[in-house]
This record gives sequence, structure tokens and C-alpha cells, in this order.
Amino acid sequence: MDRLMSLLLTGLICLVALGQFVQVITRYLLEIPVLGLEESLLYPTMWLYMVGAVNASRENSHIRANVLEIFLKTPKQVAVLALIGEALSLAIGCWLTYWAWDFTKYSMRVWRESPTLYIPTFYVDISLITGLVLMMVFTAIQLGRHIHQVLTGTFPEPLPTTTESLKEELA
Repeated sequence: MDRLMSLLLTGLICLVALGQFVQVITRYLLEIPVLGLEESLLYPTMWLYMVGAVNASRENSHIRANVLEIFLKTPKQVAVLALIGEALSLAIGCWLTYWAWDFTKYSMRVWRESPTLYIPTFYVDISLITGLVLMMVFTAIQLGRHIHQVLTGTFPEPLPTTTESLKEELA
């Protein structure tokens, strides 16, 4: 799974970067804009965003501002806070997934096309529901892990803070 995600994300980011490079060269250096390049880049760009978000959910590597953890004393308190955070994430994510499903149904019914190339935008639109469903699956898995930790009392070792790791390096 790691290899597949790595290859998919690498391929998508290379495709987007190459498209942007071509656009800059043709538009600003050669002064010959490529017709439809912006709308064709919408497809890999949107899938890149959503696959990247799914990968962050899968790895549990989203950027977090864990300010409350500073004030918590025990690993159990940290685990309960993580459980609450994951439960809220799952609730809000399910709500957004419901909205994305409504949008996907609308997109299927209307079957919009891009203005220049007449490519169906449905293939961009389904990235949203696909990504959100997969993110909710991984969020539910993380919630299950936190519930298990709180119920069994098995907590992961806390990561050293920056100050602690600096003290160890200097010693």
C-alpha cells in the first residue's frame, strides 16, 4: 500500500508540475498559450489533493496543533483527548461526506463538461467523494485504536518534546 500511494502521488505531482512548467514556458516565454491546459490540469490536481489527504489519514500524519497536550499529565489523558479529537473528526467528516454525496449525485445528473475541451467534470467531482470516504475509513480505524487504548490502558510511549531531545543531545 505504501508503494502504491508513493507511486500514485509521485506520478500525479510530476504530471501537475510538468503541466505548470509547460504553461509557464508557452505563455510567458513563447507568448503562445496552450488552449485548455488549465482545465486539463484540474483533473490531476484535484486527484492529487484528495489522494494526498487520504494518504495523510492513512499514515495519521495530518498537521495538528496539539496545544492541549501540553497541559495533560498522563498518557491516559492524552489518549482520551485523541479519542475525542478522532470522534469529532469522524462526525464532521461524515457530515462532509454526506454533502459530497449530494454533490456527486448532482454531478452525475447534470453531467457538466469543461468549457474548452468538453471533458466531463464528473471525473474531477468523484475525487471528492472517493477521498472523503477513504479518509473516513482511516479515521474510523484510528478512532478504534484510541478506544482500544483507553479501554485496555495500553498507551504508546510519548514522543520527547523538543526541549527534552535537545537536552539529551547536549548531554
